[in-house]
Amino acid sequence: MGILSGNQSDEPMHYGEVFSLWTYLTGLKGAISSYQTYMNHVGDADLFKLIEDMVDNARTEEIEIEKVLKENGVGMPPSPPERAYTHPEDIPVGARFNDPEISAMISKDIATGLVACSQIIGESTREDIAMLFGQYHTNKAQTGAKLLRMNKEKGWLVLPPLHMNASVTV
Repeated sequence: MGILSGNQSDEPMHYGEVFSLWTYLTGLKGAISSYQTYMNHVGDADLFKLIEDMVDNARTEEIEIEKVLKENGVGMPPSPPERAYTHPEDIPVGARFNDPEISAMISKDIATGLVACSQIIGESTREDIAMLFGQYHTNKAQTGAKLLRMNKEKGWLVLPPLHMNASVTV
């Protein structure tokens, strides 16, 4: 029998895994709070639903990661308070995030989350942790694809300059 080849959940986590899971969980708790705030600003029903699904997914991840950390005797990071719900019309226009801004911020978060999941997968020696973050990575990639499609359909995608392969005449 090799090293760490028993039941993975009975094996110890190494310090990198502990730090990465704790840090990911901290970011996740902040993301939930941010997304709840964005939901107060969103006017588009499709974007609202996508954010609502992201909050649900984040809460599931939060529960799963907390379980792993608690089983390993690691203290939890603090949670921000739940955000109150309000209607976008109650927020003054100049103080309100608009839908394309919210979509761009969420797109950035998804990209950052994909990198974080990949890093945790790569540093994990426990297969159960690597598989858990593989699942999170897949979910984030699917959400990112939905958001990209939505950004294109709604005209929110801001393109960088396009490189057109034009022939050069001398």
